[in-house]
Amino acid sequence: MATPNESSESTLRKRRVETSKTTTTHSDENTPNNEEDTCKAKKKELVTLQTGTYWLTRIVLLRSIAFIYFIAFTVAYNQNKQLIGERGLLPCKDYLLSVKRYVGGKIDMSAFAYTPSILWFLDWTDMDANLDGIALVGMALSGFVLLTGTANMIIMAMLWVLYHSLVSVGQIWYSFGWESQLLETGFLGIFLCPVWSLSQVPSRCPPSLISIWTFRWLIVRIMLGAGLIKIRGDRCWRDLTCMDYHYETQPVPNPMSYYMHQSPWWFHRFEVLSNHFIELIVPLFTFLGRRMCMVNGTLQILFQVTLIVSGNLSFLNWLTIVPSLACFDDASLGFLFSCGRGAKQAVLDLQAEEAAGRTPKPTRGMLIRRVVNVALGFLIGYLSVPVVLNLLSSKQVMNTSFDPLRIVNTYGAFGSITKERTEVILQGTLNADPKDPEAVWEEYQFLCKPGDLTRRPCLISPYHYRLDWLMWFAAFQTYEQSEWVIHIAGRLLANDTSILSLMEYNPFQGRDNPRWVRGEHFKYRFTLPGKGPQGKWWVRKRIGAYFPAVDLVALRGYFKSRNWPHPDL
Repeated sequence: MATPNESSESTLRKRRVETSKTTTTHSDENTPNNEEDTCKAKKKELVTLQTGTYWLTRIVLLRSIAFIYFIAFTVAYNQNKQLIGERGLLPCKDYLLSVKRYVGGKIDMSAFAYTPSILWFLDWTDMDANLDGIALVGMALSGFVLLTGTANMIIMAMLWVLYHSLVSVGQIWYSFGWESQLLETGFLGIFLCPVWSLSQVPSRCPPSLISIWTFRWLIVRIMLGAGLIKIRGDRCWRDLTCMDYHYETQPVPNPMSYYMHQSPWWFHRFEVLSNHFIELIVPLFTFLGRRMCMVNGTLQILFQVTLIVSGNLSFLNWLTIVPSLACFDDASLGFLFSCGRGAKQAVLDLQAEEAAGRTPKPTRGMLIRRVVNVALGFLIGYLSVPVVLNLLSSKQVMNTSFDPLRIVNTYGAFGSITKERTEVILQGTLNADPKDPEAVWEEYQFLCKPGDLTRRPCLISPYHYRLDWLMWFAAFQTYEQSEWVIHIAGRLLANDTSILSLMEYNPFQGRDNPRWVRGEHFKYRFTLPGKGPQGKWWVRKRIGAYFPAVDLVALRGYFKSRNWPHPDL
């Protein structure tokens, strides 16, 4: 029989057990054990990211830059041999030799300053291998950064040097604004990273606010340059009529271009007004505080997406999105990262450490890095002086570099709009007499540019066909101004597989080589939906001959005078 004391202790133990069970039950009830509670917990966690820090912004920027680099090096690997290789249309070896002669016949710093390229220091006996090697290394490095979201200054500097080496010898194939824009963006990307570390969130190398602002300054200059060149350029930008023509006459339309061209007149006027607002007014939001800066970033990204959807403008619009991302801090980009692990959790941990006053003591390396960041700011500011003066000038020029390394450049696009679309159509015949009215002329088709009236416009952005793009320019020049077109004709006469790899259709595939090749000049227009010839996207009207019929015999002297290898050799 239990004593009164034992009975009291037993009762107390029972109450404790019941209390423990009740507490456990309440605790279990409060545990987020379903998807809704988990989602709420994650959303609550997102709010904890502080504003004004850029750890996650850096990761997004690096991956975005790497993506563009990867596309650019892929284009280079697939097309450089045909364009600037040993037997390319404009061999880079010949270009380097001409630069060497120009600077006095020696490969020294003056040659390197005129044409900054590591090709100066490589073996020229196999230039194709050099070009492929540069492209493959660039693809490997950019692919690594893209997949891992990590990079250091060495990797980013290597990417910049490699692509600079191609742009410097690319001649007309690399003569467009997006090449300089990628080099400037890539240069700024170098200073986002630690020197050695390959951590996504290197605790001793926080992203510099100066570095972030160099990207913001870049997007401001890009958009203001594009807007001002339009206002000062073609009158149709002031009359609000440019979009009546743009979709049809842009270098390489896509399927959506066809439908956008059919929009009513009032919509085209709205497009021009919106363009002026986005390019001339919105960039100034960058300087009006965090929220307005984010508004600028959002509108610029949406604007570039619209341009991507409505045309094949290489990787230009994708590249322009990159500096716009610098308008966002960690708090605004947190939704891109998973909760509870990885980079986002590392940033939360760093912020918690900082809130607790446990920030790492500055090391000598960190102090040196701060000096480097300040030096970067001064460098960009100094190199921006002629760029700003150009923006303010009534004689503004676009897509120009004021320094040989293309660190800070001027930008702009479509300062003038072509009102009619003309195309050069290359044709070949097996007939012995090109003047024979019975001769059958068969057409070559390029990979993307308009030719066959029934072929749907292609969709390739951010990829880029350099030859197709240059053929658009050749169409409103003469063949004397674009001699490389005659080089193409000679190579087609020999059924050269290198050049034919840049084309979609060779009418003489598996047949005898053509006896003659000629260039015909046509005016192209979009058909009207439901009203044009059935199954056709385009209608065309012949303007005349672009260049007369040529054969290999007639071209022998022409090729020799330009140091081009004769196709039949």
